[in-house]
Amino acid sequence: MARVHANKEMPHLFAGLIALGVAGTILFAAGMAVIHLERSTIPSTAPDLFLLKNQGVAFQRAAAHAPNVLPIYGSSELLVPAAPERGNIFFRTAPTGFQLSPVGGGGTTPLIMSQKVAALSSDLRGKELAISLSPGWFFAAKPGWRGYTGNFSLMAASEMAFGTALDFELKRDIASRMLECPSTLEKSPLLEFALRRLASGRLVDRTIFCVLWPLGKAQTALLELQDHRAALNHIRREIKPAPQRHPEVLDWPKLIARVEATKTTDWAKVSKASGLNVQITPGSRDVAFRNGVKASASWADLELLLRTLERVHARPLILSMPIAGDFYDHAGVSRSAREEYYTKLRALVQRYHFAVVEFEEHDEDPAFLIRHQSHLTAKGWAYYDRALDDFFHGRMPRS
Repeated sequence: MARVHANKEMPHLFAGLIALGVAGTILFAAGMAVIHLERSTIPSTAPDLFLLKNQGVAFQRAAAHAPNVLPIYGSSELLVPAAPERGNIFFRTAPTGFQLSPVGGGGTTPLIMSQKVAALSSDLRGKELAISLSPGWFFAAKPGWRGYTGNFSLMAASEMAFGTALDFELKRDIASRMLECPSTLEKSPLLEFALRRLASGRLVDRTIFCVLWPLGKAQTALLELQDHRAALNHIRREIKPAPQRHPEVLDWPKLIARVEATKTTDWAKVSKASGLNVQITPGSRDVAFRNGVKASASWADLELLLRTLERVHARPLILSMPIAGDFYDHAGVSRSAREEYYTKLRALVQRYHFAVVEFEEHDEDPAFLIRHQSHLTAKGWAYYDRALDDFFHGRMPRS
């Protein structure tokens, strides 16, 4: 009797398995279709910088797979000014064969970038990309967390923690820094618990993390589905027509000469507006500046980013905006003290054998930056553009 009952249940079991298989196949096919759409529309989405692109992974991954797209990760300099020379605008029509794909937001830090790079993992293997650094990050012993909090991506953090691209030692070091800003993890107790296991470095905690890993992967997969759904909605509702490609031979000396003719900053007005109209003894603040540079936690974050880039086998160009030398001269910080930043940056990046351009020659060039901020003028962007063009085409980037 029991055998008869079992035989009656068998068709239902097979039917259920078949239904699950069909549903899985449909979901897989739908996912592949969305990924194909994300990659096929990359000429339209690559040049633009929008919140979903910065917070998600789908559009970044599509850019990583496009051979004629150069991703650039940075901060607010990628947003202002809206000048024709700004990289994503300048290369929008791929005049030299590639578009620039900016990713970032105001206050983005190297620690945020390391999570984004880790999230893309194997998608960046052999991929050329650029990293734009703001010198101001490296002048304070304890930089604030406001920019980190504003740009934190739960999806990128989950991909980093539960992905397989990074070794345990690198994950441990990144996790330790992330846990210093616990407010970003309040919405994901699972991720916070996993990061604490990673950060401890103890064998028992590593074992617990491995047991937890399937659950973390499931959470990450769910976040990926949400990201693809949001990407599909963006493509359907907000995507702009792809720009027409306009190949041309660029005369870089002529372009740079044109932007160099633009009006330079009136430092007398800047000094007055910034409260620096009081005479400060030249070099009187050198010691404090040097101590800040030496003790800044941002150097450790930058090294985490460099280690991550090395681990995923990416091919990065590290760009740094120059220090606003005229401003710091007036503030009592000498050129010799500022050299501490450039020297330390070159030494750190070259340790990983990555290309680096720090534009030190423009340290006291008032036309390179917008006032004393880490924002490029039209001239600053022209030099950035030339370095990016050189790098993409296998030439030595010029500063």
